[in-house]
Amino acid sequence: MTSPGFDAAAEFDRQVRNLSAVMARPDLAELVTPLKPVAVSHAAPFLVVVPRALLSLEEALPKLTLAGKTKPGVIDRNYKGGEDVASFVTIPRLLSDGASDTDPYLVFDVQRGEEFCDVVPLQAMATIEERGRTPLSIEEGIALVTHFPELLAKNKCFELAGSRNGDKRVPALWISQGAPKLGWCWQGNPHSWLGMASAGSRAGLPVPVPVSAG
Repeated sequence: MTSPGFDAAAEFDRQVRNLSAVMARPDLAELVTPLKPVAVSHAAPFLVVVPRALLSLEEALPKLTLAGKTKPGVIDRNYKGGEDVASFVTIPRLLSDGASDTDPYLVFDVQRGEEFCDVVPLQAMATIEERGRTPLSIEEGIALVTHFPELLAKNKCFELAGSRNGDKRVPALWISQGAPKLGWCWQGNPHSWLGMASAGSRAGLPVPVPVSAG
């Protein structure tokens, strides 16, 4: 579905410039540019997402800031080291929807999900599923704050249930001491300041069709 008045080409170029500037990685522009025709063909609001195989969480989080602020983002110490945070991987549902562990892709119809503040995460996930939507992953949450830092706001932070590691923890992005923080909460515990972000769909580069030899 198209969005009247939305200039997908201009927004794609803005996000590419933003990635290069915020992450201080000019090489990312070349990696994501092949997605531009996909964004233009959808003509709907989107996020350009770079998977951690190309941009690690440890590299990305310190580059995030709140809107109008300069304090760098952090990974919560309760993750107990790099191996723990790395264990939270993209759930299969997102991969079947078009997410990728290795290549940049687009996410469409993103909602911050503040309606789920003070709702048990498991219940929020069930509601999102009933609506035919999927939760955002950690990488997608990072993309949201990278391109739209104003959406990470006081009492309107969000869980990222699209990344799990098999236990009862749900990753989340919130504000701590004036900076973004990647933390986690228990799937059975509601928080008045944590909603659950979700997406309508995803798309990557089209898979080339093999040319038959005959």
